Amino acid sequence: MNLAASPLRDLNDIARLLEAHANLHALLLHVESLALPDAWIGAGFIRNAVWDELHGREADVSHLNDVDVVFLDYVDAGEPRDQALEDHLRILAPDIPWQVRNQARMSQGNGDAPYQSTFDAIAHWPETATAIAARTVRGQVEVIAPHGIEDLVNLIVRPTPAFAHKMHIYRERVGRKDWAERWPKLCFYNLF
Repeated sequence: MNLAASPLRDLNDIARLLEAHANLHALLLHVESLALPDAWIGAGFIRNAVWDELHGREADVSHLNDVDVVFLDYVDAGEPRDQALEDHLRILAPDIPWQVRNQARMSQGNGDAPYQSTFDAIAHWPETATAIAARTVRGQVEVIAPHGIEDLVNLIVRPTPAFAHKMHIYRERVGRKDWAERWPKLCFYNLF
């Protein structure tokens, strides 16, 4: 598959995909209701929906290990805040495996320089196809993808530039996933 053949050609197409699925859109609205600074849902939430679409399947939140909510706030970067936000989201959507992480704290654990924005943090995620996030603003879906969407919509799994010196982590992470079984059209790069 190539980008020209994909029904998902740009960020707006991915936004429309997320809006079209009431269950995905509802989760974005729950995060918007928190009024967090620079908050998005990213990673598998979008990647899986796109890969499901490209494999002719309905997007299914029940296959998500977690729903990654990310935001950036250096004023209050403590873990207790993240836990309180997860607890609140579980009240709004109890069947969802929420995971909230203030990216102000995550750069240290990842060995990166402090992130300047959530966009910058997402650019440091392991795979180009995973480095994507969405949010709603007044109910309208917005999508960001620091490395573009070409790999995502062409079913390519490869490390981001931030993982060029962390290949052992990238390979171990991809090895733990059942992606090839669930999405057999995927192409994996830099695994050996």
